Amino acid sequence: MNRLMPTMNMQKRWLILLFALITMASCNHKVGKVPEPERSVYYWRTTLHFDSAEWQFLAEHQIKKIFVRFFDVVPGGKEGVQPNATLQFTDSIPHGLEVVPTVFITENCLQNDLKALPQLLVERILQMCKTNGIPPIKEVQLDCDWTANSQSAYFHLLKQTRTLLKEKGIRLSATIRLHQLRMTPPPVDYGALMLYNTGDATDRNCKNPILDMAAIEPYLKHLVDYDLPLCAAYPAFGWKLLFAADTFKAIAYDADLTDTTLFRRQSADTYMAVSSRELTTGPGEDANSAHINPGDEILVREVPFSLIEAVREEVASYAPSINDQVIVYDLNSENIKRYNHNEYEKIYRP
Repeated sequence: MNRLMPTMNMQKRWLILLFALITMASCNHKVGKVPEPERSVYYWRTTLHFDSAEWQFLAEHQIKKIFVRFFDVVPGGKEGVQPNATLQFTDSIPHGLEVVPTVFITENCLQNDLKALPQLLVERILQMCKTNGIPPIKEVQLDCDWTANSQSAYFHLLKQTRTLLKEKGIRLSATIRLHQLRMTPPPVDYGALMLYNTGDATDRNCKNPILDMAAIEPYLKHLVDYDLPLCAAYPAFGWKLLFAADTFKAIAYDADLTDTTLFRRQSADTYMAVSSRELTTGPGEDANSAHINPGDEILVREVPFSLIEAVREEVASYAPSINDQVIVYDLNSENIKRYNHNEYEKIYRP
């Protein structure tokens, strides 16, 4: 009998240790899996049209889901809020590609009476789908940079919208910005963690305004206890930032930096204007213009693939399933050129 005691004690200790490990595992990596994860892209323009490079990208990388910005919601109108910059359909959706209607809501809208907004949102989205021949949708996504001050109003909007969508068999997702990881998760089916726009593009001394490991690291610890399934959204875009000395003027989307009659290269990422011209300061159909003067500078800000790879691995160490669905922002023939085929495949891998 005495000979059996150490063995029984050892078994008991192993059971206690096993229980402790299981408990620790259940506390860590709380982020769940998104439903029906697929390779995805954002489409963020006001006219739906795919050029040959975009069609090829969708096919080569087996993209199955496209988050399409349908419209914005801004203050105004008799309801206090109104749609703006509604998407115009001039092309068809590629066969086999699931459309996720996405709506951007400005935070200042949340100061208004939003009682009628959930119904208006759902009706407008479904009508746009019907009018433009989009197959029955499975999901809607709302995008808003809400804060602690607007959280209550936004969450109420999400709850009401989710209820209406659920009645139709449609789930609701929402974008999650890094600073929102410190707050209560929104009442949606899952979130898309935006791993870009991490710095201040208007500060010429900010070298990595699109994505900076040092900027995201303080927030990642919150992933461990974040009680909402998440997928990851990574950047595939760059900025040409126009400055007059230290004063930010615009994002010069249309600047041709190879035009030596207008620009002279100062360094690897800095170009100085040598003549005057009007430049486009908005993407595609959203374009406005800004005047560029001699002496103004354009600072090029891009994200090397190595940084995306490092961020991807770091985020996955806190939330292992987060890369099961990757969304690239955003589908654009110029953005497609930023990384090669194999690099995109590495970004998309689970």
